[in-house]
Amino acid sequence: MAANSIADHMDMDSSRNGLIAVHVGAGQHSLTLKEKYEKLCCVACKKAASILKSGGNVLDAVVEATIILENSPLTNAGYGSNLTIEGKVECDASVMDGSTLQFGAVGAVGGIKNPVAAAKLLCNQQSGNLTHGRIFPSFLVGDGAQLWGKEKGLQTTSVEDLISVKALKIYKHYKRKVLSCENVQKAAVWGCGVWARSARGSPDCSVATSTSGCGEHLISATLARSIAEGILSSNCPTTALHSVMKNDFIESPFLTGLDQKLGGTIAIKYSPQQFVGDLLWSHSTKSMIIGYMNTRELKPKSRMSVLTSPEVGRKAVVEGIGFRI
Repeated sequence: MAANSIADHMDMDSSRNGLIAVHVGAGQHSLTLKEKYEKLCCVACKKAASILKSGGNVLDAVVEATIILENSPLTNAGYGSNLTIEGKVECDASVMDGSTLQFGAVGAVGGIKNPVAAAKLLCNQQSGNLTHGRIFPSFLVGDGAQLWGKEKGLQTTSVEDLISVKALKIYKHYKRKVLSCENVQKAAVWGCGVWARSARGSPDCSVATSTSGCGEHLISATLARSIAEGILSSNCPTTALHSVMKNDFIESPFLTGLDQKLGGTIAIKYSPQQFVGDLLWSHSTKSMIIGYMNTRELKPKSRMSVLTSPEVGRKAVVEGIGFRI
């Protein structure tokens, strides 16, 4: 399971078959770009599914899907990310391995072409050993993360090469309005942006979540973990997701005083004993675009979920599908 600041991604696997699910953020998507967003989700899903069907590693499949999203100027991740008040690209990315519970993340990094690849390296190295009682880091930020990634052989680039024409246009438009205000939205914190846990035995289930939206809101509610634990503790994941979004997010005491709570998630619950599961998505933003593909099927699917304007930030829509692998 992998997550990126806006383009976040999740995956579940069973004997080379599985379900891959991605999203391109919970926010306000242009209807004129709807088909392009949905096509992008499908391309990412097909890439991950091909890796799974060939017997590839689950984490590799998720990261490769994320890289496709990071490389697209359509998303606010990697190339095309929203710019800081100084006009720079600073990306966050995080991944969590549900089988080992290992986590890796980078924050405010601008010189790595694909931040999710750095997060993956950090996650994988958690099982290694260092001399003199030292412990591998799980979260690196800023220039230190860039230097570490370069030393590990990741593709680095100049900050300017990550700025898309679209992002620059948006930056110039809004900078005139917010010269005195900087709002940093970072959700690559443990338990907030991603959460994953594989089944530990019968009749246990696996779960994976990936969130999106306003980083401060996600962090205050530790939303990814709250959703995962809520879904696992209920026989009805749809009801559980609605309850968490309402009680632990929309009505969270940690978010008291905010007129709108802006967030979204995709979540998978899977029973390896019964080979069935649920893919769910929910958001309190105006829209959320998701894509998914079962490796037993030939084509991925994608859709835009919409919440009516008066309810944005005050209610959350919950949708989903059941699947068998």
